[in-house]
Order: sequence, then structure tokens, then C-alpha cells
Amino acid sequence: MKSKTVLITGASSGIGEAFAHECANKGANLILVARSQVGLAEVSKKIQEKYQVQVALIAMDLSVEGAAQELFQQTKDKELDVDILINNAGFGKWGRFEDFDLRTYKGMLQLNINTLTELCYLYLGGMKIKRSGGIINVASGAALMPVPYAGVYSASKSYVLNFSEALYNELEETGVTVTCLCPSGTKTNFAAVANNEVSVDEKQYETAEHVAKVGLHGFLANRSYVLSGKQKMLLSILPRFLSRSKLLKLSGKIFKKIVNNKKIGLMEGR
Repeated sequence: MKSKTVLITGASSGIGEAFAHECANKGANLILVARSQVGLAEVSKKIQEKYQVQVALIAMDLSVEGAAQELFQQTKDKELDVDILINNAGFGKWGRFEDFDLRTYKGMLQLNINTLTELCYLYLGGMKIKRSGGIINVASGAALMPVPYAGVYSASKSYVLNFSEALYNELEETGVTVTCLCPSGTKTNFAAVANNEVSVDEKQYETAEHVAKVGLHGFLANRSYVLSGKQKMLLSILPRFLSRSKLLKLSGKIFKKIVNNKKIGLMEGR
């Protein structure tokens, strides 16, 4: 990855920030994207003090329509050639379906699905011409099963997983890799965004640094998807041994209790 250019969305904190440090440690130059200019500046300062790499910052809200095209145009205008795209930006809401308004859900779907898809489409062409590089799409452990009380979020992450794996297969002979990272519980500010009334069981959570390492290792090993976190074995085994109806009943029972008790024990976070 030395001297390659990596674009990371949602890079001002959590898994995105961890990815930035991991890539810089391997000698990659960075384009960091997030809503917070202040947050991006803080991350950039830490990285440039520690690593001899170039860091470009772009502050923008990717949950609005047209943001992907605007970001692509900005990188073109700055003559920044993207070798690796890490689609990390995303958010979810945790509670009963009707607890949140449609505007919130539209923003979630725009960011988690539409912007991610558009960014893959826009940057993929250059990668195919060079026959190198690739994409890491960050989904969630919630992509592996229906999750009542986070239905829109889990459905959006199922899209990311299925889309990423399909694209991986399409690109097998092009030199371009697509890896989907599915984290389970991760110590970030995701829980605060998902529902600020819900507390977090820290013992169930993995560090963002570990999750980024797992994701990057999987990408460099040409894996179509990787799981991370302390619940990864459970998440990978249950869908294999339970019918869809039994899995749904179990999932609903667990997450209804979580919501009613105002406590998250199995939730990916960014």
C-alpha cells in the first residue's frame, strides 16, 4: 500500500479513524472525508505527526442526495487519484420502527446504500484501468440476519454485504478487490447516534483499531467478506443452523429485551 492513495469516508472517529492510522502505517496517502471539519483536522494532525504521508481533508455530509458526485468531482479537481476506497460512513437507529421519522430513515438509506453504491460506481472505473486497488465496504454483523428494532439499518447493511460480494465476483479477473467488513460490537460513538437513551455493555465490544486491522487484512488477502468482533462466531453460526422463522423469533426476543432494558449488547458501531 506504500504511496497508494486511500479515500476513507466517516474518517473523523471510530473505525474510519482507525482505518486512517492503519493505512498511514503502511505508507498510504489519505483522503479523509466526514461531516466534521474539526474532527478531520484532529485526525490529520495525529497522523501527520506520526507518519510521513500526505493527508487531504474534505468535509461534507454524505447522507444528502448528490453528495457522492460532489465528492468525486472534488477529488478530480484536486487531482487526487484514488487507489483504494473505504466506504465506512454509516449510521443506524435503534428502537421501534415508528419511533423515528421518515426523514431519518431516508438519510440512513441515502448514506448506507445510495452514496456507497454511487461512490463504488464512480471510482471503480479508474481502478479497472489500472488493474489494481479496490474497495472496502463496511457493513455490520446485522447484515447476516433480520434485526427487529433496527429493521431499516439491518436491511441496509444486508444490501451492502450482498452488493459487495456480487461485485467481488464480477471483478475477480480485473485486478480489483472488493471486501465487505462486517463488524459486530465495536467501541465507537455509534450507540450514541443510534439511541442516546440506550447504554452500552463495554464487555461485548471490540476496539475500532482491531476491527480496522481485520478489515484491512481481509482486503489484502483478497477476501470477499470478513467478520470481526466478539460475537462473530455466534453471528456466523446461527443463520446456518436455524430456520429463518426461528432466527427471526430469537433475534426479535433478544433485541426487544435490549430496547426495553435500554441496553445494547450486540450492535456494530461507527
